[in-house]
Amino acid sequence: MRVLILERGRRWDSTSFPRKAEDAWVWDHAHPEKRNGWLDFRLQRGVSVALGAGVGGGSLIYANVQAEAPRELFASGWPDEISYDELKPYYDQVDRMLKPQVLPEGQLTRRYQLLRDAAAATGYENRFRPMPLAVTFDEDWHYGLDDASNFRHSKKWINEHGKEQGTCVHCGNCYLGCQVNARNTLDLNYLARAEAIGADLRPLHLVRSIAPIDRGYRVDYDRIENRHLVPGSETARRVVLAAGSLGSTELLLRCRDQFRTLPQISPALGYRWSANGDFLTISIQKQTVNPTQGPTITAALDFLDSSNGGQKFFVQDGGFPEFFRSVVESEVKFDRKNLTFNLMVFGLAWALRRQGSLAHMMPWFGQAADASDGRLYLGRALTKPWQRRLKLNWNVNSSKPAIEAIFAMHCRLAEATGGRPLSPFVWTLFKSLVTPHPLGGCSIAATPETGVVNHRGEVFGYKNLYVADGSIVPRAIGLNPSKTIAALSERIAALMTP
Repeated sequence: MRVLILERGRRWDSTSFPRKAEDAWVWDHAHPEKRNGWLDFRLQRGVSVALGAGVGGGSLIYANVQAEAPRELFASGWPDEISYDELKPYYDQVDRMLKPQVLPEGQLTRRYQLLRDAAAATGYENRFRPMPLAVTFDEDWHYGLDDASNFRHSKKWINEHGKEQGTCVHCGNCYLGCQVNARNTLDLNYLARAEAIGADLRPLHLVRSIAPIDRGYRVDYDRIENRHLVPGSETARRVVLAAGSLGSTELLLRCRDQFRTLPQISPALGYRWSANGDFLTISIQKQTVNPTQGPTITAALDFLDSSNGGQKFFVQDGGFPEFFRSVVESEVKFDRKNLTFNLMVFGLAWALRRQGSLAHMMPWFGQAADASDGRLYLGRALTKPWQRRLKLNWNVNSSKPAIEAIFAMHCRLAEATGGRPLSPFVWTLFKSLVTPHPLGGCSIAATPETGVVNHRGEVFGYKNLYVADGSIVPRAIGLNPSKTIAALSERIAALMTP
């Protein structure tokens, strides 16, 4: 096949990752020709969403966790063809490509040890488990080395796809791009392999619409060039959307409701959206935690069996990027060029600084099986009513018990290890969340009355138009979803007819 990949973001590498306040942090969804940086942060009512922008997509900003969904997840809400047993060969294929490893015993972070101690103190030792991470570790590395996180300790090699990588030195910048390329992000494997065998990958191309033509589809896009948008189009017999929960859903909504190029798309489009129950609590611990050292997530406590008040959730240790330590300790100065981003980051740093030393702060992460009852739709902009933008209708009430269960467990674990949990003011005051794991909107289903794509990922009513990303996941997974999304995508690719 001849394959063309249109990617909205830039190519990033270790020489261009944002590190200073004035760097290209922000992707501006309204004006990407002016600001096309690392992070796309969408403010929505009730839930804000963090998205990666670049070649590699969400893998650029994720915490590297490769966890399989529990078998019970697929018992309801999925078409009969999708089960754990059906996905297991594709989970294994993802492992072969991303090569996950758990943190070596000689490299346990203080966050890992604190979560393990908390599990023991609360009687949950049997629920503790290290997380498989798409990261390459060197068994010889340890914290006792001189200047242990110095990049000189990273061992370099060329991977099987021709990309240079290195071993992890616990620098703490997983979210912001690993400067030694220890993370197995998609630009270093899947996409690198595709390009090596002839795929044409074009960064800074924003797809605007899809329209059926004879024997295929026309894809219209804008190319970002010299701070301007240059229109263009391509045609293909087969089109696969992989723009994520917000991106793929918005594109199909515009094609159905605004441009009318795909009018037969299911009325279920936009429904069954989930924030995957993402939640963060910070506690102040007596012992040193050093949250900016090591991989962002290393271990978890599994409560997905509903044994805790009937709620299904997952608790993990969390970390802050090393850049954030520099902000908290005033090594980085405020920059007005990235006003909104800097206000948010420096404002959080100011608030945490008042609580004590960053070295004693423990971020507790969590995900939960929330109600998955959100709806994405095109609504009028208040300031520009002639424009339609993506909006979210999400009511916290049905998901509140799951979120409160995570918060209660965070508090219990913190207090059991001598910590003082801080009340997350955004949740306490506004019942608002932030998620890097948006799911749904183009749900996989048995019929077009209940979903947008069939079990093969093909859009109902439109042959050879596919969706293969988190938007097809029909319900919250309750743990990190990246491996399940990848397994579904592997299956979709395997079942495509020539």
